[in-house]
Amino acid sequence: MRGLLVTPLAIVVAGPDPARAQTALDLAAAAAALGRPVAMLFDGASVELLPALADALATALDLGVEVTACTTGLALSETLLPQGVTPGGMVSFLQANPAANLTVV
Repeated sequence: MRGLLVTPLAIVVAGPDPARAQTALDLAAAAAALGRPVAMLFDGASVELLPALADALATALDLGVEVTACTTGLALSETLLPQGVTPGGMVSFLQANPAANLTVV
């Protein structure tokens, strides 16, 4: 991808399905490994999956994926915010990623 303009990728994990969240993290890590800027939002109840996905989450973060956890989801669950994950909401996520291709998983 050297010398090409690369469109950022924004992935929203919309629900608490572990397989879909794992696939979203795998997709994010693969895109980041190829040099594509990637941001993820774990929305609503999907934030409860973050502790169970610790290894995949760590890999994605190490590759430069920006991960946001929905503040409402955090407030409704007892999930602690993992290191490297930023609290935020849908509006701030979209504002931070205006030119990204948006994928909802």
